[in-house]
Amino acid sequence: MLPADSKVRISQFLGTGYTVLSEMGCMFRIDAKDADALGLTPPPVEEKPSEASFKEQLVWDQLRTVYDPEIPVNIVDLGLIYSCEITPHEGGKKIDVKMSMTAPGCGMGNVIKADVESKLSGVPEVKQVNVEVVFDPPWHPGVMSEAAKLQLGFDLDYGAPLTRI
Repeated sequence: MLPADSKVRISQFLGTGYTVLSEMGCMFRIDAKDADALGLTPPPVEEKPSEASFKEQLVWDQLRTVYDPEIPVNIVDLGLIYSCEITPHEGGKKIDVKMSMTAPGCGMGNVIKADVESKLSGVPEVKQVNVEVVFDPPWHPGVMSEAAKLQLGFDLDYGAPLTRI
């Protein structure tokens, strides 16, 4: 918990939240709906289609709105989603996700996992969401999309950071 009246620096706003750094060097995620706590105007709430039907693309679209708070790339393009299985369940759908983190000790892992669960639970017809964080196989930059590699300055062939000489 971030105590009231804490001084913070906003490091980024992506997806549906702000990543802030406290004076003590701790990182926090503030939901966009709570932007007023940062002295900002909350962004307009996106209206969800009331009677939309389930489509697998909706699942992937929602996953692309989840960001690692430390990296300005969504978790799909970062290659953090290892599997996403959709099966029938209680007159709707069940989604089982296996995902990783960029590092096993990621302090924001539970935040990212909860964000995935929350976003997928809002997809029409979804009755259950299970998200498991796994570290086998370990994540590496080679699993990022080409767009993510370009955005982060990685070599497209090897996944290694580009260097200037």
